[in-house]
Amino acid sequence: MAKSNCTQATEFSLTGFAEDPMAQATLFLMFLLTYLVTILGNLGMIMLIRASPRLRCPMYYFLGNLAFIDLCSSTIITPKMLVDFISENKGIAYAGCVAQVFIFDLFGMTECFLLAMMAYDRYVAICHPLVYPLVMSPKRCFQLVTGSYLVGLANGLGQTISMSNLSFCGSSVIDLFFCDISPLISLSTSDTTLSHIILRTSASLFGVSSSLVVLVSYVAIISAILSISSAEGKRKAFSTCASHLTTVSIFYGTSLFMYLKPSSDSSRERDKWAAVLYTVVTPMLNPLIYSLRNQEVKEALRRLTKL
Repeated sequence: MAKSNCTQATEFSLTGFAEDPMAQATLFLMFLLTYLVTILGNLGMIMLIRASPRLRCPMYYFLGNLAFIDLCSSTIITPKMLVDFISENKGIAYAGCVAQVFIFDLFGMTECFLLAMMAYDRYVAICHPLVYPLVMSPKRCFQLVTGSYLVGLANGLGQTISMSNLSFCGSSVIDLFFCDISPLISLSTSDTTLSHIILRTSASLFGVSSSLVVLVSYVAIISAILSISSAEGKRKAFSTCASHLTTVSIFYGTSLFMYLKPSSDSSRERDKWAAVLYTVVTPMLNPLIYSLRNQEVKEALRRLTKL
């Protein structure tokens, strides 16, 4: 009966960040610069990998896909956030909100699994170098990347279906800077049991399983590195993993905190800045981390700039 008397929300309002005009101007400039670096860095990484014959190997095939994912996931969030900084109307249509939920959850989970596949790639390269060309063949790499996208698609569809079953008859104010399924569930006036089950199951099944692949891979990698007798050999082996390990730590740490923390542990400002880390900062840092720490990327860039 309550549902029949419900006037479904057609638009949501995003609270964003500080209301102070000076603070908003500062944040606008900061996030605009971050987004420009994200676009240039990830596009540059994709073009460099495609243009350089030295980077035609599985690790850079995965890295090119990671750059594409970061480009897409950042673009679905940041431009709208920038517009909201300079606009009095911070609303987003219901259809736009659904699109954000679907695309963000699709690429977010794809990135989880792609990072896990990159960890597996490093494990095979360091622990089983003799069979590396056979195990990480072009066909196998394509299958691993395709599988990551399919898992992401399943997650995006699951969260979108979850949202479509929710009724929003009360407040339409989302205390965040983009449409995320977790605050939307909190806003709903209908039974959210199924939505909570889908959210927790997705985060636990997909997120935890991919993080376990990373954890197991790096336990084996560290064990193999420690068994190397020479200090130079240890340094070279670790340098091939340092960039990926840095990216993994930032991405998994913030995303698992957001989606697996207890419901009672809620600080909206802290949640917003944790969300900024994995939606805005991480896509910017990934190409910088790999370009600044990776000698092969720097060498390929030097060769191309000399042409």
